[in-house]
Amino acid sequence: MNTTMALAGQPRRFTQYAPTAMGSALPPTRTYEFAALRADGSRLVAQTKAPALPLIESAFSAFARGTVLEGRDGPIAIEDLHPGDWLRTTNGDAAQAVWIGSTNFVPADTGRRTSLIRIMADTFGPARPESFLTVGPSARLLQTPHNLRGNLASGAQMLTPARDFVDGVNVIEVTPPTSVRLFHICLTRHAAIYACGMPMETFHPGAQATRNVSHAVRDMFLSMFPRISHVTDFGPLAHPRAPEQIGTAA
Repeated sequence: MNTTMALAGQPRRFTQYAPTAMGSALPPTRTYEFAALRADGSRLVAQTKAPALPLIESAFSAFARGTVLEGRDGPIAIEDLHPGDWLRTTNGDAAQAVWIGSTNFVPADTGRRTSLIRIMADTFGPARPESFLTVGPSARLLQTPHNLRGNLASGAQMLTPARDFVDGVNVIEVTPPTSVRLFHICLTRHAAIYACGMPMETFHPGAQATRNVSHAVRDMFLSMFPRISHVTDFGPLAHPRAPEQIGTAA
């Protein structure tokens, strides 16, 4: 993928990924947008069209527009977040947002169904979440499933896909017929942050995320993250992940 650099604050388009680089059997493409803080403090704002592969989709589909995050200086809606802003983590300190990705999904699209997950208020305890919370398919909660609680030391928690808690009552699938903007974010380190009071994971592809994809897909994916040259640059996971019940393992 040929990337075009952008000046601070100026959006640029990445050159569209060439289908011939991946063969003829490509999934549909989607337009992805991201804003990032480079290591030198400058900002990159970019847009690209790329195949809607699971690896790429996972970086753009955790938080729905309108989700309120707990910033260091007060609440902030995810669509108002900028690279360089600080968010409170579940460790009690704050970490800086260095990458924010977003794209539009139509959950009820024929052939591209992408169910969202709605979590009702107080499902996991008082103010967890504070009000109903809508998340995307790549969202993980810092909440250990009941069947795995014996696997951890007392007080420890696992990062678990939100879809694993769907029960049809307190956590339900929803498929709005109109477009929904979904987001994901990276901090200077992997962490759990507060979304509507619910501890949720920031983006990390997983240590083995690029093992089973082509070099072209790997390079295309990594090119979206200005601070990342290898998947190991995402650093260690802040918390263990529960085994995936659907899709590939972390």
